[in-house]
Amino acid sequence: MRLDEHLPADHRLSQVYRVGAGLTGLVLLVFGILGLLNQVPFLDTHGDTVAGLNTNGTLSVLSIAVGFLLFAGMVVGGNTASTLNMVLGAAFVLSGFVNLALLDSGHNFLAFKMPNVLFSFVVGVMLLVFGMYGRVTGGLPHNNPYWLRRHPEQAAREAAARAAAAARRTPPHGLPQH
Repeated sequence: MRLDEHLPADHRLSQVYRVGAGLTGLVLLVFGILGLLNQVPFLDTHGDTVAGLNTNGTLSVLSIAVGFLLFAGMVVGGNTASTLNMVLGAAFVLSGFVNLALLDSGHNFLAFKMPNVLFSFVVGVMLLVFGMYGRVTGGLPHNNPYWLRRHPEQAAREAAARAAAAARRTPPHGLPQH
């Protein structure tokens, strides 16, 4: 089963994916730029505090890159933004676990501290929710394009039933309508 079916360009879910990507990208861009302005060395494992989070040059550049990637997803919208949100959300959650394990080690090359780990988890879950909104659930309405793609036989039966009901309501040609 694939999750990359195409939604209509004006589908309301596209706005959720775009807003989620855009807002998260903006936060990451601001954090990354503020981190670079502090001129912290790139691989400093102690880092410097910016906006309540610890950072170094490497984390700042990585934050800017991911922020731009999320902005690109916002511009493209649709399933691209949704899929990008899900992939990056999973990466943020995984990053939280990896950096949690590296907190007090010499391998903490992103200078993470506990607030960074919590931020990574929160952003990851938020991106996952934005990306999965309307795509991953057991209760999708039957006119949802994802439901239609996943249940083609039932969708065909329902479409045939709607067509039959419409034919019963429409009088045959040539007969006067009452």
